Amino acid sequence: MKSRLQAADLGFFSTLAMSGSLSAAARELRITTAAVSKHLSQMEARLGLSLVNRTTRRMSLTVEGETVLRHARRIQAEMAELEQHLGTSRSTPSGLLRINATLGFGRGHIGPLVSRFVRQYPQVEAQLHLTADPPALTDDAFDVCIRFGPPPDTRVVARKLADNQRLLCASPAYIERHGEPKNTAELARHNFISIRQGNEAYGVIKLMRGRQGQVQTLKTRGNLTTNDGSIAVQWALDGQGILLRAEWDIRHHLAQGQLVQLLPNHRTPDADIYAIYPAHHKSAVRVRAFVDFLADAFNPARP
Repeated sequence: MKSRLQAADLGFFSTLAMSGSLSAAARELRITTAAVSKHLSQMEARLGLSLVNRTTRRMSLTVEGETVLRHARRIQAEMAELEQHLGTSRSTPSGLLRINATLGFGRGHIGPLVSRFVRQYPQVEAQLHLTADPPALTDDAFDVCIRFGPPPDTRVVARKLADNQRLLCASPAYIERHGEPKNTAELARHNFISIRQGNEAYGVIKLMRGRQGQVQTLKTRGNLTTNDGSIAVQWALDGQGILLRAEWDIRHHLAQGQLVQLLPNHRTPDADIYAIYPAHHKSAVRVRAFVDFLADAFNPARP
C-alpha cells in the first residue's frame, strides 16, 4: 500500500509554510506557482485533509497543517542529525542550514558572514531569512537564530557572540536646534524616533545611571515610527529626533561625528548578541561549525 505522506512532501511543506504564499514558495523552490499548487492539492488529496487556507494574497495553515508542519520540521532535523553521524559528514559541515536574524543586523553583519561560511564549507546549503518580528525561539523553522539579549526560554541553547548595548543618540543638527538633554527629565521632553519590533514595549525606554543604578522607565513621544532600524538611523542622521539604537548599528556614525551619544552616564538593559539554537541541534556539525564561525568573527581580538 502506497504511503499517503511521501518523503518529498516534508521539505516541500516546510518551505511552503515558511514562504507564506504559493508564489513565494515557487520562487524558493524554483518551480512555477501552478506546480506548487498542484503538489499541495495532491498532498491534501492523499491525506484527505485541508492543510492550507488559501486567499488571494496570503495563506494560513489549518490545524492539521500546523500538525504536519511541526512533525515535518522535527523529522527533517532528525534526518540532518543522522547525516552528520554518517561517513565524512561527521567532521565536515554539510546539509541545509536555516538561519534567522533581524533585518538591519542581518543585512549588515550576518549576511556577509554567511557568504564567507559557505565559501569555506561549500557542502552547506545556507538559507538566511531576515524578519522584523523574530519568530518564537522554540519554533523549529530555523537551525540558528541571532538575537539581542539573553533568551528567556531555557529549552534552547544560547552562545554569547559579542557585548552590545543600546545607546541614545542624535545628530549635531538636532542638538543645535533643540539642545542637548542633560538628564532624564529633559530627555523626556524631546522628540523620539521609535522602532516598533517584536514584542518590545512601544514608546517606552528603560535607563539606569551607572552599572548598578536603579532602573528608570521613561515614556517617550515622537512623530516618526518604523519597524526598520536602518530607516530609523537615517531619520536620526537627518536630524528628526533622538534614537535609542544598538551600538553595532551606529558606532561608525558616532566615530565620524554624524551622531552624538546622549547621557553617556546612563545605561540601558544589556542587548548582547547571541546565537541561539534548539537543544536537539547541538550535535549537528553544521550548526556547531557556524556558531563557532560567528563567535570567531565577532571576537574583538580578531583584526
